[in-house]
Amino acid sequence: MTPPTARHQRTLGRRKVLFALGGAAIAAPALAALAPHALADTKSMETSALEAGALPLTLVNNSGSFDNANVHVYIVGNVDGKQVRVTPDGTIAPIALSDNGADGFTDYAISLNSGAETTISLPYLSGRIYVSLGAKLKFKAVADGNGNPALQYPAGWVTSDPNYEVLHDCAEFTHNASGMFCNTTMVDMFSVPLSIRLTGAQDQTTGTLRDGGRSSVFDAIRKVEAFAPLIVSDTRVIAPGHGLDAGLFAADYFAPYIDEVWSTYTGKDLTVTTNAGAFTGRVRAGRFAFTGPASVSFAKPSTRDVLFCDGNLAAPNDGTTGPVAAVLGAGFNRSTLLSNPSQPTTDASGFYATDLTNHYAKAIHAATADGKAYGFAFDDVADFASYVQDTAPTGIRLTLTPF
Repeated sequence: MTPPTARHQRTLGRRKVLFALGGAAIAAPALAALAPHALADTKSMETSALEAGALPLTLVNNSGSFDNANVHVYIVGNVDGKQVRVTPDGTIAPIALSDNGADGFTDYAISLNSGAETTISLPYLSGRIYVSLGAKLKFKAVADGNGNPALQYPAGWVTSDPNYEVLHDCAEFTHNASGMFCNTTMVDMFSVPLSIRLTGAQDQTTGTLRDGGRSSVFDAIRKVEAFAPLIVSDTRVIAPGHGLDAGLFAADYFAPYIDEVWSTYTGKDLTVTTNAGAFTGRVRAGRFAFTGPASVSFAKPSTRDVLFCDGNLAAPNDGTTGPVAAVLGAGFNRSTLLSNPSQPTTDASGFYATDLTNHYAKAIHAATADGKAYGFAFDDVADFASYVQDTAPTGIRLTLTPF
């Protein structure tokens, strides 16, 4: 069996980037804080874009629903642990509390030009490219716990968020001396169809929805009673983990499946193969205990743990516990743990085959042209995430594809 290619086993630790940005508590918008080790090769924020290996970023509006004047782009992230944004001329500017205007919010929007494409220089940083349609996003500059300027990011799953009514979405990236590492993401929500094309040593595209893909996601979710409350008009579908925190999704949804997995593997072995080697596990004294390259064990997860791939399924960047947790998390979300005692399952035709499954992730994968999406944090197990990387990039293109 080919070991899973897990992003947390790579240098960039992408999952830490994702959850630091998007895993905020339900009561407040997300405060951005990218993983420090993801920025090890990033140059100083005072360095000019040209000196810091600027990469052409081409923005294309093929939405068919909004003209360029109604598309607003924001590039925000971290450099050397400091909160920054990219200006329209491709330079890095630090976040400052004085950036808040009279309304209490910043205006970091980059406008598209009137032509078919808009190209700016993307300097070294780790962050997100947000797009909003029809209205601008309200990013607020605040002081973090250490008194440093930081941003409150949009949280489309929080009804009190000032951006809740705004149609918006984002892509994630780390651009440094090692290359470009980027993905579209639906881990928090699904809203705007986005596609990434990364050129360099290879020519790669990911995130593209098939024709009618956006509508198919809404339609599929609407048909599953437990997931239907996650739909916010025609604006977005909230990921079930955030729905759970908001009281829109059952906190015990996965409990029958979790219980059956625990019962099944009390009497037989589950084999998990990772880049570190093969781990053999059984449930003993209530914990799923594995032996192999290292001894690792897990307490029984909750539905929330499964959906967020956190808590009892948290994946430390240790090369052993983390990879096993990732495979287990993917198996729960894809509902493959009972059908195959050898994990990870790499045949996508067996994913989401049971009634009790992550129908949100199922719908998103079914809507993409290549079957790849980031429907949950461990969706990169066996390379089913909408993620591309290149160590010698020559350009990146972010396209708003048809609704």
